[in-house]
Amino acid sequence: MVLLVSDRLEKIDLISGIFNKNSVNFTAASDETTAFDCLNIAAPDIIIVDTLSKSFNAKSLIKKMKSHLENPVFILIIEDKVEKDLIKYTNALITDSMSKELIDATINVNLRAKHSLEQLSNSNKDLADSLYMLNTLYATSSQFAGTLDKSELINYMIEGMDKSLSFSLTCTLSFCTEETPVLLLNSLYEISDELLSAIKLRTVLNYKSLFNNKKLPYEVDAENLKVVKTVKYPASRFTFTLFQYDNLFAPIALGDNFFGCIEIFKDTPFSSEDAKCFQTLAQQVTLPLKSASLYQEIKETNHKLEKLERLKSEFISIVSHELRTPLTSIKNSLDILHSGRCGEVPAAADKFLTMAGRNVQRLSGIINDLLDLSKIEAGKMDFHFTKTDIHAVIDYVKSTFLNVAKEKGLNLTAEETPELPSIIADPQRLEQVLTNLVSNAIKFTPAGKNITIKSKLINAENIDRDNCFKEDLKKLNGNYIMVSVVDEGIGIAEENLTRAFDKFAQIENSLSRKVGGTGLGLPIAKQLIETHKGAIWCESKPDKGSAFNFVLPVSEN
Repeated sequence: MVLLVSDRLEKIDLISGIFNKNSVNFTAASDETTAFDCLNIAAPDIIIVDTLSKSFNAKSLIKKMKSHLENPVFILIIEDKVEKDLIKYTNALITDSMSKELIDATINVNLRAKHSLEQLSNSNKDLADSLYMLNTLYATSSQFAGTLDKSELINYMIEGMDKSLSFSLTCTLSFCTEETPVLLLNSLYEISDELLSAIKLRTVLNYKSLFNNKKLPYEVDAENLKVVKTVKYPASRFTFTLFQYDNLFAPIALGDNFFGCIEIFKDTPFSSEDAKCFQTLAQQVTLPLKSASLYQEIKETNHKLEKLERLKSEFISIVSHELRTPLTSIKNSLDILHSGRCGEVPAAADKFLTMAGRNVQRLSGIINDLLDLSKIEAGKMDFHFTKTDIHAVIDYVKSTFLNVAKEKGLNLTAEETPELPSIIADPQRLEQVLTNLVSNAIKFTPAGKNITIKSKLINAENIDRDNCFKEDLKKLNGNYIMVSVVDEGIGIAEENLTRAFDKFAQIENSLSRKVGGTGLGLPIAKQLIETHKGAIWCESKPDKGSAFNFVLPVSEN
């Protein structure tokens, strides 16, 4: 067995690729805790320590492992040179730039040397038995690595014991294969009802003895304990002399994680090597069982979150549709009253009607945002892609907001690169995105300041990716049209930049509380731009202003 301790994924992939081509069992650990979990399960033939890892101190780790193991073989992964203090613990060195073939040869040489020393220390018969047992452990370990099904993991453990120890009977009390505890019996011969009752009682007493009158992880009743039997030769039957057989017992546990216990019977005495193999298999299965339990928890949590997200989207969609109908009636009624068709409206009443109309319009915008969000999340948003001129989109949005900006004392301008190439897009959705960005800029920019809409042609390589949106930007490739809305407003603190695109998020400050809003505009804009295979991000400094940018791929035709 070879254990690699490294937190660098590329190095783990490289070395695991080497062992995928041969029969050597390979395990990787990314930190000190996981490495010692692996050591407690089975002592490796070779330990490869990546000294370039950052999550642990190589020197300290090697010292601890050396005191924990008997005659360990260490191979170090280094950059160019190694510290003198580490050389005395090292059997071989692998440089970070060494070829795959040379790494393979170095490891194999040390593996062969390790195996040769083991052969010299044992007689031919003992060595053959040990190697067979070791191969079984390796094979079983490989099976453990191939599944996250807890029932399969328990069965692989029992199969490994059968191959290496040739038992007469195993009694495995499992707490991880079904909702209730299960006693798994794997027997050579049939078991009578009387003997079965005795085995159940013995198993429960053995389980309770592990905790010395402390609180049990699970309550178990021998009388009602569910039993699953597998019998190889049902024509023969065990008697109570079974309890005179040699036996071994072990818990199946890792730290605070308790998965069950196992007792094994054999009509001939177990050797010390048998006991080691039995304990190793019982321990070896615990780490995969822990991983399987965590995986199951993650799956169940994700399922709950998906259900909640679906219910939330359905709720938003239903409520939005239900609000739309009465809101339309209210708007129509206000329009009729305001028009004077129901009689002359006094000046004071006209003021309140105007106020009501503005709030109805605002509420309508909120409902439209909610509906758009639910459509996007459900994949039901309609898009009509066509060859689009970005200048027309910018001119439309600019003319829409020109008077609004003037009323607030703002200077709204456009700085466009002439004759930009066409893009394949839905112009209505792009107008929606740009409208949202300009509207936000007007909201958060004090009077007397400037707002500028810019456009230019840019290659993905020239986009500044040194910001908190680099993960979104690194997927870009080729030529794009970049549109920016630059303001001289209140700005956003760096730690809040990514939150600006979160659903229902509003950056906390006095002006944001004053202007209000649902916090849905930017998340919707992000979804719409990503549907166009583009990206959106922002750059900002508090009290200096913000620049909201998005890029759209240039049409090839």
